[in-house]
Amino acid sequence: MQFNTIENIIEVSNVSFSYETQKVLENINFKITQNEFLTIIGPNGGGKSTLLKIILGINKLQVGMIKIFAKNHLEQIPNLGYVPQNTNVNLNFPITVMEVVMMGQNSLKKRLFGYKKDEKQRAYEVLEKVNMKDFAKNKISNLSGGQRQRVLIARALFSNPDILLLDEPTSNIDISGCEKIYLTLQELNHEIPIIVVSHDISVILKYASKAFYVNKKMTQHDLSTMKDEFKSIDSHVCEIELLEMLGRCRC
Repeated sequence: MQFNTIENIIEVSNVSFSYETQKVLENINFKITQNEFLTIIGPNGGGKSTLLKIILGINKLQVGMIKIFAKNHLEQIPNLGYVPQNTNVNLNFPITVMEVVMMGQNSLKKRLFGYKKDEKQRAYEVLEKVNMKDFAKNKISNLSGGQRQRVLIARALFSNPDILLLDEPTSNIDISGCEKIYLTLQELNHEIPIIVVSHDISVILKYASKAFYVNKKMTQHDLSTMKDEFKSIDSHVCEIELLEMLGRCRC
């Protein structure tokens, strides 16, 4: 972990981004500190996934500055764990949960020439962190959507990243599965900062410590003062009501 002596693990300054002539993000500024569980929420097309991809270097930074651990963000990409919205796991391929997790190894050489005993032990350790150790030898295709997503989180953790970023990890997963994934992330947050792009506002607000609402521009909300109120949220509550509740949070 690199953040023992660094207060701000991520600093984003004056970031704007456009796809050709369409401006998607405008003058985004924020800092993320240690042990943060941040959710980025907002409407479809509002720029939340784009912002995550800029931090990860997937989309090129056009305007502004991003620092991770006080260095240029591109230098730190190998130290970030990422769970994309669309994964590259082929469910028709006969691959086990263990094999999927070990695909998270950063080193291509190790993937080509096999894994050592301590690397297999590491895979078991991260599967245990997401409550999937008992499924290690199962075929990935035999798991439920929520179970597969927890395996993919374990894959992102395999290389021991300093920050974990996830892009809508609960897409097409039922409410019960969503709750299990966010509970898992809450437990992981004791060890690693978490950044989640989410559309599940009624669920994620119960677990996150901060929320960034992104719709071209960004509004920041501290959720710590409203934890009890968010815990009582019904899963079918109107998004507008939730945004009104956010408006009463300390920003």
